[in-house]
Amino acid sequence: MARLTITLSDEQHRALREVAVQRGKTIGQLIEESLEAYGIKSARSAEALVAKARARAGLTGRRALRVAVAETRAARRR
Repeated sequence: MARLTITLSDEQHRALREVAVQRGKTIGQLIEESLEAYGIKSARSAEALVAKARARAGLTGRRALRVAVAETRAARRR
């Protein structure tokens, strides 16, 4: 497992530590949950999620790609 060092203000660190205690979690667990909430996933995890959604929608790979391209273009026009 990789390790990461971040710099927080004393106030941010204190608030993060307090929330972790209140929720009965570690700071690392809170950060992992936050990354998931922001949709930050590994490529493998994202591919598995897309495959699951495509299967639930009953789309072939080709059809799913056409829908994705159409939706992306529509969003960019807004």
